[in-house]
Amino acid sequence: MSPRVVLVTGVGGYLGGHLAARLAADPAVGRVLGVDTVAPHREVRDLAGGGLEFVRADIRNPLIAKVITGAEVDTVVHVALTAVPPGPARRSAVKEANVIGAMQLLAACQRAPSVRRLVVKSTAAVYGAGARSPAVLTEADPPREVSSNGYARDAIEVEEYVRGFARRRPDVAVTVVRLANLIGPRVDTVLTRYFALPVVPTVLGYDARVQLLHAEDALAVLERAATHSIPGVFNAGADGVLMLSQAIRRAGRVPLPVPGAAMPMAGRFLRGARLVDFSADHVRYLTHGRVLDTTRLREVFGFTPRWTTRQAFDDYVRGSGLRPVLRTGLVEAAERGLAGTR
Repeated sequence: MSPRVVLVTGVGGYLGGHLAARLAADPAVGRVLGVDTVAPHREVRDLAGGGLEFVRADIRNPLIAKVITGAEVDTVVHVALTAVPPGPARRSAVKEANVIGAMQLLAACQRAPSVRRLVVKSTAAVYGAGARSPAVLTEADPPREVSSNGYARDAIEVEEYVRGFARRRPDVAVTVVRLANLIGPRVDTVLTRYFALPVVPTVLGYDARVQLLHAEDALAVLERAATHSIPGVFNAGADGVLMLSQAIRRAGRVPLPVPGAAMPMAGRFLRGARLVDFSADHVRYLTHGRVLDTTRLREVFGFTPRWTTRQAFDDYVRGSGLRPVLRTGLVEAAERGLAGTR
């Protein structure tokens, strides 16, 4: 059954804003409330066609409960979990927004009898990345080798609170979507900034397997979760993988192999230059990679991504306005030559 009143958090960001606009444009959805401390972009408001009601509110404030109960919200979509802090000095503020915000939102949902569906955008980063990680990760795999302070740790804590909420409110259909790293010409993430560097540092002796998800596919997954009752935890990633070296070549960038012990120093340099805000989790990901099993996404959730990992990455390269350091034609010719030697 289509939702009657939907509340979407994080509408000031790309995913939250465009998801709210999609839902507002859906004639089967009755009413859409968008919550954030900053207003959605003009493009989002135009796409919504006047159907999106913006509520300027901080979900860390208990007053969010009044918004939910007052509007008799039946579907809550939490998209506000963020991974892109403006700088290391803001880490505590970002953690508070991620974890405390989720706690307050879940407490409000628990007290609201109208809530019947909860969708939480999480991340595949909860699995960590390491030499001992499975080659392909399923939803049953526990978090591994995650730093004690970072976005992945925030997501793990949020998921723990979501499981507690599900036990207390068994009448609510709870869906958690663990998104692979997003890519696309219109998203700004640590990974898109990394591949935009003219000279890209890599870990000497390693070539990580990279699985991505196009931002449009991420929106489609969240939209389906919001409009259908499909409880459970689902990995969301595109088909196929790219080796990190392949991705760097396809972007026309120049790789710079760096000894693993020097990567933290490289990360601090890039962070200080305000180019890429690396963390220990990102360094481990670029060392070991991460690949998700998406069988449940296709067979239980009923969704197959439109873009493969390679297609999503190529769309990012074409649409991001990057001026390649290396000519793409030379890269493609080299890849064909290498393929012919196998």
